[in-house]
Amino acid sequence: MNIVNQIIKNPIFVCAALGWFVAQVLKTIIHCIVNKEFVLERLIGNGGMPSSHSATVCALATATGMTCGFDGFPFAMSTFFAIIVMNDAMGVRLETGKQAIVLNDMMELFKEMGRWDGKHPIEHLKEFVGHTPLQILIGAILGICIAVTYCNLAL
Repeated sequence: MNIVNQIIKNPIFVCAALGWFVAQVLKTIIHCIVNKEFVLERLIGNGGMPSSHSATVCALATATGMTCGFDGFPFAMSTFFAIIVMNDAMGVRLETGKQAIVLNDMMELFKEMGRWDGKHPIEHLKEFVGHTPLQILIGAILGICIAVTYCNLAL
């Protein structure tokens, strides 16, 4: 139980976890409002507004700076980790989502044209895997705000 206690009392861990959780809940609410339907997968899924990846790594970096100092290795490492994660979410994963949309549309077209034999089932590809720059920015701001608030209250 000592390990669990230490984790719960670790502001860096708590801020990162809160960043992810709050972003996922907000993402689910926003998706529900925009699409007029509740989709449980949004609570744990990738993509959407705001970026939970961004919120998590920015909360991590901010809390690291606030607890360990902004002039040391931990902050530098967590900041560059955040930059890499956010860049990947806007780059490779966003393009993957766009390709999934095209491939899913092609598969539907092939089925409609009778050009798909059905012997080799293809699953519908996930289309929500990346983020737009705005989704990244809002997630980053959310994560920073969570860390600043939590660390000022906890420390």
